[in-house]
Parts: sequence; C-alpha cells; structure tokens
Amino acid sequence: MTNALWEHILGSLCCLYQGLPLTVFTDLPVACGRPPLVNRIVGGSEAQEGAWPWQVDIQVESTGHVCGGSIISRRWVLSAAHCFPNKKYILNSCLKCGLRQFNQNTLSRVRMVVIPEGYSNPQGGSDIALVQLSTPVTWSDRIQPVCLPSADLHFKSGTLCYVTGWGDIQEGVSISGTGTLRQVGVPIIDQASCSSMYQIHSSNSDPVVILPDMICAGYKEGGKDSCQGDSGGPLVCSVGNGTWIQAGIVSFGLGCAQRNRPGVYSKVSSFAGFIHSTVPGTQLMGQACGYEPEALLSGSLPNSQIH
Repeated sequence: MTNALWEHILGSLCCLYQGLPLTVFTDLPVACGRPPLVNRIVGGSEAQEGAWPWQVDIQVESTGHVCGGSIISRRWVLSAAHCFPNKKYILNSCLKCGLRQFNQNTLSRVRMVVIPEGYSNPQGGSDIALVQLSTPVTWSDRIQPVCLPSADLHFKSGTLCYVTGWGDIQEGVSISGTGTLRQVGVPIIDQASCSSMYQIHSSNSDPVVILPDMICAGYKEGGKDSCQGDSGGPLVCSVGNGTWIQAGIVSFGLGCAQRNRPGVYSKVSSFAGFIHSTVPGTQLMGQACGYEPEALLSGSLPNSQIH
C-alpha cells in the first residue's frame, strides 16, 4: 500500500481505496506558470482579474468555501490533505476555477483525492493532496496550470514569493460579500530561523517542529501572512521571464501574521516523487534546467494587516 485514495465518482458513494492503479490524463498546455493576462502585483491587496489563473476555490456544498488549491493539469489540482478530513468532504466537494470572486465561473466535481500514506495532521507533515476532477478544465486566459519544482529546486531564504486565497483578511475577520481573491508578498525563511522563531514563547507541552518537508514564509515582525481559509492554496515564486513555480501549499500557523509566527507551508519539492508517480507526465522544473528563484531586493515591503 503506497497511497490512501479517496474516490468519489459522479453521484456514487465515496469509498476508500488503497494501492489501486490510476487512469491519468495530464493534457498539459504549452507552458505553465505564465499568466496570459497582465500581472501587476500590489502587496496585501485584491488580485487583478486573471493574475493567478491556477488558483482554485474548493467548496463544500453545505458550508461554501473551505480551502484553496492550484491547477497542475486539466484533471488534477494540488491542495492540502487537511482540507479533506473525511469521506463526507469529498462526497460534497466541488471546485471553481478561473474565478476572482466566489460567484464566478464554472464548477467541477471532485472524482478522487490522493494523499500520502501516513498523513495524520498538518504539524505531522505530508500535508498535501492531489485532487482529480470528474471532468477536465478548459484552458483559457483565466484557467492555466502553475509550474511545479523538481526535488533539486531550492528556494533561498529572502526570496519574495506570493500567497493567494480567499481566507480571513485578519485573524477572525472573514472576507465579506462576494469574496475577492487576495494576494500578499512574503519572503522565504530558512528552516533553522523558522524553528527558532517558533521556540520563542512556545508551549513546552505542544512545541511546533518545522520538518524537512515544510517551508516557511513571512516576516519576523508579522503583519503579512496567509490565514484561515487560505489552506491548500499556493505559495508561488517567480523564476524570471514571467514564470511562477509553486514552492509551498498553505498548511498551518499559530494565529495569523503574528510576530515570530510565520506561515508554514508544505514544501512542494519534497513531494516531487509523489506528484510524478500519481500524475505521470507532470513537468517538474529544477536547477538542472537553469531555473533560479528571484531574490528579495534590499529593503522590505510595508507591513499590512490584509492577508
């Protein structure tokens, strides 16, 4: 048994399968990670139409928006394992692609969710999910896949990346109305520094351990972060020429945008093998191909309470 598979097939009951072969259709377009529309970024603000065409809104019929995700092929979406806590969530889950606001565009049903064997909770690592759609998406200016990193691609500390989602705009303050996709720039923090931050004023009974398959991003002083409702969404970094590669998946944090509590993300490069074995044909980009994340320029962006 190599994977835990949660499957929902068009109106049938959701059943749990393990170790079954998958029928895969990658149907990749010519290029990934390159929004066809102009992508002008303003830190901590509403995203422009089509700025992040891989962003997905994961909804549950009874509650609405629960998580984010990212398109990696016409039939597959990348998200977090904790977004699918039980079979009921898969049975009632649907995805919206190509939207900036909740009430836009078409809806796709979830056919199957694949998570790594041994996953238990976000702080235990392996917080990644591959979501197969019941019908493939149609490529357009507003629906495009994000690029994924190979195992050898390292995102250096200080690299400015962007996280997007429809999560709370402040801790405990949700987006009102139609809900517009928001974006915020956060720098990568190395594992040692992130671990040290989480040890400050931490609970000895419940310490946070930053595992090798995790990556942190944010500011020591706080002020910018992902928040509740952003889970499963992408943390993407530019590698030049307008190309974006997904470095992380929103996983967990203690509060939102608090001092010494940066956001913790599942490190996508750690799951390159898992992704490639589940979705054969997925293009993974690494240093061998000459990709190098753009470094953070001197100086920092102003703090913002908009997440």
